[in-house]
Amino acid sequence: MKNKEFWKGAVAGALVVTCIGTGAFAGTGLAAKGTALGDRKCTSKLAYLEELIDRYYLGDKDEEKLQEGLYAGLLYGLDDPYSRYYTAEEYDSENSSNEGSYVGIGILMEKNKEGGVKIVECYEGGPGEKAGLEEGDIISAIDGEDITEDEVSDVADIVRNSDKDSVVLTVHREGEEDAMEITVPVTDVELPSVFHEMLDSKIGYIRITQFTGVTGEQYQEAFDDLQKQGMEKMIVDLRDNPGGLLDSVCDILRKILPEGLIVYTEDKDGNREEEKCDGKNELRIPLAVLVNESSASASEIFAGAVQDYGIGTIVGTTTFGKGVVQSIRQLSDGSAIKLTVANYYTPKGNNINKTGIKPDIEVSLDTSLLNKNKDEITHDEDNQLQEAIKAVEKEK
Repeated sequence: MKNKEFWKGAVAGALVVTCIGTGAFAGTGLAAKGTALGDRKCTSKLAYLEELIDRYYLGDKDEEKLQEGLYAGLLYGLDDPYSRYYTAEEYDSENSSNEGSYVGIGILMEKNKEGGVKIVECYEGGPGEKAGLEEGDIISAIDGEDITEDEVSDVADIVRNSDKDSVVLTVHREGEEDAMEITVPVTDVELPSVFHEMLDSKIGYIRITQFTGVTGEQYQEAFDDLQKQGMEKMIVDLRDNPGGLLDSVCDILRKILPEGLIVYTEDKDGNREEEKCDGKNELRIPLAVLVNESSASASEIFAGAVQDYGIGTIVGTTTFGKGVVQSIRQLSDGSAIKLTVANYYTPKGNNINKTGIKPDIEVSLDTSLLNKNKDEITHDEDNQLQEAIKAVEKEK
C-alpha cells in the first residue's frame, strides 16, 4: 500500500472488551481453596519441582519470576489461544496498545546491530517528526547517557519515565559526519490506525489497521475529509486487521449501518448483551469492505454486519474466524488476566468462530505480490483493491 501503517497485536484476531476492575486475589469467593492448585498432589509436586531446581539448576532462580510462571501456566492450561496472564508490565503495554495512545516521542524503533536503536518510523504529526527526526536515524544517547547496549524496551522506558518535558537525543544520520543533538518533547502520542485517500472516480479509501480507543475519532476525521473532497463511493480496507476493542468497531458501525442490531454476545449462562444502531447516520453511498484471512474479530464484526444488512460488498478471502469475546480483569498487584467469556453473533445470528466470513466476491491477492512489503504494492497492482473498485462502481 502507499500509506505508512502501524498496527500491533500480540495474538492474531484478538478482540478485547476491556473490563478493568481492581480486586483482591481471594475476593468474592475466588480463593484457591478447593481449586486445582489447592489439590494436595499438586502442591506436593510443586514443592518437589522447586526442590529439584534448588538442588540441580545451574543458574540463580528468581522467586518472583517463578511465581509469575505459575500464574501464566494456569491460564495456559485452559488450552485457549486467547486467554492469558499478564504481568503488571505486560498489562501496561497491552492496555496502551488497546487504547491507541501512550507517553513518548512518536517513533517506532528497532535494535541497531552496531549499537543504539534505529528509527523505523516517525508517526505523522508526532513530536519526533516535528522535532526533525527521520527514518533511519540512529540514537546512541538520551540526555547524555549512553544507550548503545540497551534494548529497545529499555530505551522506551527511559523516555516514558523521564521526569522532564523533553529529552535530548544524540542522533547519527547517514551523510552527516557529526552527531546531532535533537530535543524532542515527551507527550501523549496517538498511534495512527486509520489511513485515507481519495481514489479516482470519487472513491474514498479508508484503511483501518486496528480498532483501538482512538480509532473512532480517526475514522470520523478521515470520513469528513473525504466528504469535503466530494466522496461518492467508499472502500473500507480491513485486510490484516487483527481486531481490537468492541466499543471501537461498534462506534464506527453506528456511522454506517441502518437501525437495528450490530452484534450480540452470549456467555456460558446464556446471558445476552446487544449492541444496537439507531440508524441516524446510515451510509447511503456504495460501499465495499476488503478482508483477508488475517482480518479477525472486530474486523469480522464489521464485515459481518455490513454483509447481513446487504449495504455493501465484501471483497477478498475468507476471514480468520474468531467469534469469541475476551474480558480483561486487573488484579490488585497490577497484573491481569484475559479470559474468553462469550460468543458473539452477527445481526442474523451467525457465529463465525473457526469458520470466518465468506466474501461476496472471492479474490486472492496475486501471487506475485505475496512477498512484497505492503508499502511497496501500488493501488494499480493490488488486484483485490481493483475488484473492490469495480464493485462500488457497479452500484448506483
